[in-house]
Amino acid sequence: MSGAGAPETQERIDGSGLTVVIVAGTWHEQITDGLIAGAERTLAEAGASYSVVRVPGSFELPVVSKGALEAGADAVVALGVIIRGGTPHFEYVSSAATDGLTRVALDTGKPVGFGVLTLDDEAQGLDRAGLPGSREDKGAEAAHAALSTGLLLRSL
Repeated sequence: MSGAGAPETQERIDGSGLTVVIVAGTWHEQITDGLIAGAERTLAEAGASYSVVRVPGSFELPVVSKGALEAGADAVVALGVIIRGGTPHFEYVSSAATDGLTRVALDTGKPVGFGVLTLDDEAQGLDRAGLPGSREDKGAEAAHAALSTGLLLRSL
């Protein structure tokens, strides 16, 4: 499981004054909805302003994330689900989403919380989606990372 080595707890963050856009794909709805719920909960608890924008899939996450940041968002939480299939499509989409979101963060100088799950099967996603019985909440983790990084950048 990918959670090995994660911090035991996350510090409480005061995100008031930060505007965050959650950009989420539409594939694998149950998993994605769990990721969104975790991100929303984390942002609300921190007092950040946020909105949710849905995109067709993970391939579209970078361009819409860049648009949100250029339109004034302080940070983005990018959420998607890519499940390995029998063709190389998985590698192409995973690489495009990861490389694209990295480029967006570097080009804009603003944080992108990375909540794109790259999975071998649906069960792995359900275990990471923050749903009842899940072992991890990657949506909440991505939102926490975006807020923490946004506050750190403001303090520099």
